[in-house]
Amino acid sequence: MAVLSNTAIIQAIEKGLVDIQPRPAIPPGHQDTPYDTVSVDLRLSPRIYLPKEEAKGLSFKLTKDMGLADTLNLVYDEFTIPGTGFNLEPNKFILGNTVEKVSLPLVDKEGKRQNCLAARIEGRSSAARLGLIIHFTAPTIHAGFAGRITLEIINLGPRDIILYPETYICQLILETVDGIPTEKESQFQGQEIPLG
Repeated sequence: MAVLSNTAIIQAIEKGLVDIQPRPAIPPGHQDTPYDTVSVDLRLSPRIYLPKEEAKGLSFKLTKDMGLADTLNLVYDEFTIPGTGFNLEPNKFILGNTVEKVSLPLVDKEGKRQNCLAARIEGRSSAARLGLIIHFTAPTIHAGFAGRITLEIINLGPRDIILYPETYICQLILETVDGIPTEKESQFQGQEIPLG
């Protein structure tokens, strides 16, 4: 497996190996580009999910058939970040997702299986230095996935962090997959919101 450079990411988009919508518009080499040397930055959706106060006594059972989306709907409330921002206090956890939809198809435009890409989502170093974590042990985006990327966000820093909608919050790193994988249905395929 090899990590794609910024120019290889653009070539992969052109070839249909990855689709990012809306497509990052500013190419590498510009001051405000979302493309770093080996990644592309993605933005925080204004829609986040906050733990419900009344659900504090609930416990999760991590079983194969736990019905994750149904469970998460019991413990989270949807909230829209206003233009003035959302204050994430230290040690507080929320769910968010990216503005961008990402697709990593297993087949080419003619429907033939192809060598494909997988990806990882990582935090940005500037936010990490404040104590902001954007995922917990789940950075992998599997080949064949399509949807918005869920972010498990926590403030581990000593001060409040104000989150703003459509701010670049994470980076997508694309990698080649060695071999042609068989398809596996995911409970998160096509997700629009973090609850599945």
